[in-house]
Amino acid sequence: MNATPTGLRPRRLALAAFGALVAVGLTAGPAAAHSEVKASNPSALAENVTLSFTSEAESDSAGISELRVVLPKGIAPDSVTLKEAPKEWKFTATSDGYTVGGTALATGTDAAYSITVRQLPDEKSLAFKTIETYGDGKVSRWIEVPTGGQKVENPAPVLDLLPAAPGAKPIAPSPSPTPTSAPSAAPSVEPPPATASAATAATAGEDGSGGGGTATAVGVAAVVVVLAAGAVWWLRRGRSRN
Repeated sequence: MNATPTGLRPRRLALAAFGALVAVGLTAGPAAAHSEVKASNPSALAENVTLSFTSEAESDSAGISELRVVLPKGIAPDSVTLKEAPKEWKFTATSDGYTVGGTALATGTDAAYSITVRQLPDEKSLAFKTIETYGDGKVSRWIEVPTGGQKVENPAPVLDLLPAAPGAKPIAPSPSPTPTSAPSAAPSVEPPPATASAATAATAGEDGSGGGGTATAVGVAAVVVVLAAGAVWWLRRGRSRN
């Protein structure tokens, strides 16, 4: 009389564990942003705004030595000044943004610095494409801008802006100075073609720019497959006993 309940119990436990891990596998997604930006006054047309950036260290063998940033439309390189940075790091304006860097930080140390922007543009959000270079030459590219609510593997730091304050007006731009020397060559910051999304994820894993999310998803999938096989075994075993 008690054979059926006893046989069903282990099968129910196996199915419950299988269902829980399937749910975990479905909810697993890309890793969170590893380069972020915050503002002292995140409002459109705000003046003399301090932008604070943090780039998380992701290499186990070297520290961050340089950050290259492409400024969003509406912010000219000559309207940006360095406010604070790691010791002995220098700020250099480029044709489309700036670089800040120097002696490589200790391995595992996040790179934090801040700049002052003369005025933020009249936009809803600003993306600051960032390239991290490590002391051993490795490069991480946080240059993808999510659109339509979609998630991306290597998101650029994005600053959401509030509407402009009443009466706020754009400041007349100052003449751009003629560069005295050509900027040093830097890795391309153009996002990968839409047809190469899989290749983008692979590249991110190779250069340490966020491959952890993909590895986690693969691991979860493997566990789900094992437990699925276990659940089927329990069901067949119970039926054979009955």
